[in-house]
Amino acid sequence: IIFSDSLLYPSSPPRNKGRCTRLWKISYGGLLKMATGSLLTVYEVSCIKAGLMLMNRELPPRFMYPKEWQHLTMFILLTLNGCVDFMSKNVLPQRCVGLEKGTLVLIIYELLLLMVSHAKDSEGVELHVHSLLILVVFLLLLVLTAQLWAPNMCHLQLMETFLMLMMGSWLMQAGFILYRPVSGYPWQDDDISDIMFVTTFFCWHVMIDASFLLGIYGFSSFWYHCYSPSLKLTRSKGAPYYASTPGPLYKLLQEVEQSEKEDQAVLLAKCST
Repeated sequence: IIFSDSLLYPSSPPRNKGRCTRLWKISYGGLLKMATGSLLTVYEVSCIKAGLMLMNRELPPRFMYPKEWQHLTMFILLTLNGCVDFMSKNVLPQRCVGLEKGTLVLIIYELLLLMVSHAKDSEGVELHVHSLLILVVFLLLLVLTAQLWAPNMCHLQLMETFLMLMMGSWLMQAGFILYRPVSGYPWQDDDISDIMFVTTFFCWHVMIDASFLLGIYGFSSFWYHCYSPSLKLTRSKGAPYYASTPGPLYKLLQEVEQSEKEDQAVLLAKCST
């Protein structure tokens, strides 16, 4: 199902096309994922002054920097996802959408496992922030898994876009909440109002992201209906015409009309005689 022939499309443009066409076909999303993942990996490694060691030299040995290693794993997964997207769209002779979707689902599975274990050592505000993020990742995982069997369903694609927006925006908000509070003072884990406001901020993110997505959809729909009449004409000309076959009700009406005409003919003949 994943590697169905219906999911294979030509990836690279023909050689006789112009340079602008080839540049348009480049997977900029994959390049952005690779660049972002690589930069975050370098940043995570450079933040540890003593070096990102896996285990210490004491007896018994213990694992060092567990959260940093999980962050590093997430960034490496993002880089690998970008590599797969770029390979599928610009290197392979045919674009394999099933490979891209399957890789993304596998990465989100691993991300969910990392997030669940990442929140084990958290409490208070940090635990609540991670719990909301886990909720978004879990819902995204369900949508992406359903897309493996229904890749062309527009509702699932819309839900995927919205959950991706939610995950990205909430990750940035979580960075400010945990490491760079706007007030300059750390959040208080024993203050219930701080936890309540974290939930409020999450709801604001839901509304803002939904409004942002609705605005893009509305603008695209308006542009298509008002400024792209050539697309409609091309589609209407290329669409085949199908003659509707007469149904039983239509045949019955024809028989009634025919009988009425015959009766009128008989009455006219009698009147004339």
